[in-house]
Amino acid sequence: MGLIKRTKIKSNSRYNSPGSSPGLLEIRESDLKPKIKIYAYLKEVYSVYETEDFNEIEIQLNKNPASFHWVDVQGLGDIQLFQFLENKFKIHKLVLEDIMSNRQRPKLDEYDDYLFSVSRLLVVNKEKQIQNDQVGFLLMPQVLISFQSNYNEFFAPVINNLKQNRGNIRLGGTSYMLYALTDLIVDNYFELIYKLGDELETIEELLYRRPNKTLIYDIQSIKRAMIVIRRVVWPERDKVNDLIRSSSKLISRETRTYLRDTYDHTMQVIDLIESNRDITTGLIDMNLSFISNRMNEIMKVLTIISSIFIPLTFVAGVYGMNFSYQDPETGKVLHNNMPELYAENGYMYTMLAMLAIAIVQIIYFYRKGWLSNR
Repeated sequence: MGLIKRTKIKSNSRYNSPGSSPGLLEIRESDLKPKIKIYAYLKEVYSVYETEDFNEIEIQLNKNPASFHWVDVQGLGDIQLFQFLENKFKIHKLVLEDIMSNRQRPKLDEYDDYLFSVSRLLVVNKEKQIQNDQVGFLLMPQVLISFQSNYNEFFAPVINNLKQNRGNIRLGGTSYMLYALTDLIVDNYFELIYKLGDELETIEELLYRRPNKTLIYDIQSIKRAMIVIRRVVWPERDKVNDLIRSSSKLISRETRTYLRDTYDHTMQVIDLIESNRDITTGLIDMNLSFISNRMNEIMKVLTIISSIFIPLTFVAGVYGMNFSYQDPETGKVLHNNMPELYAENGYMYTMLAMLAIAIVQIIYFYRKGWLSNR
């Protein structure tokens, strides 16, 4: 059912030990070794270099000093990489700690020589789970560095535009590249919400066919996913707004214009989330209403059956007491006991009377409309 079979939120967040020193960098065994792609680009220049050696970053930057560079780092399992960034670009240790933590909410931190931006990447993985990962960006005059904890091809559309020189991506500088990557992340929220919306439509159809309590679990799971997306999009909207209003010279005027469009997208995502949350709440109420109505119909049928058999049970109970009309030992007639006990056709008359009572009740219930399904 639906496009997301299991709407679970999977995150690789990490937390330092309580009382640990601020800016402490720790590598876990599960952290992937970095794979680095270095893109150098200008109007008529485009090259890409792949490596696992962080020392190649400086070599490639020096090889094309006039070009803009995007350094895409996938995998954070090398402490020496972060030590290199600290020494080469004078990155604060607290920023490096935030990059490695994978638990930061979307934000923008401004420093003298660079900007640090965080976004949350929500994608559906192979297990049909919503993967919630962090993407960090270091924006500098000629260099943009992006950080991801996993290997993926999520930025392929931007890479394709860069390769084919579409739009202003080669001329807009590193701030435009930051916009392009951030806008792609925000646009992906639309795709995820539309998938969840398709599941809600499927659930609604199933509700009309046969409501059951398992659908409530599916609806509640989608509602939880919507809450997670909302928790991501709201700070993302604030971060984009901070980029627009920032006085930093690292963000060009043209890039701010495009960022306003991304800001509008975040507002549209928020509107969709609120609408889908209302739909999920309505579906839960609808499912409970259907189940309640079905239970009421069952109780109505049982009540009608009970109402028919109550007088019949009373009659059977009365004539089952077997108080004899005449004492078999003394022959004395007991006038206050059952004279019908030894009637020749007493059983037949009693059964006919009980059948007549049942028929009269059914006719009465029918005229009252109690036998109708409406």
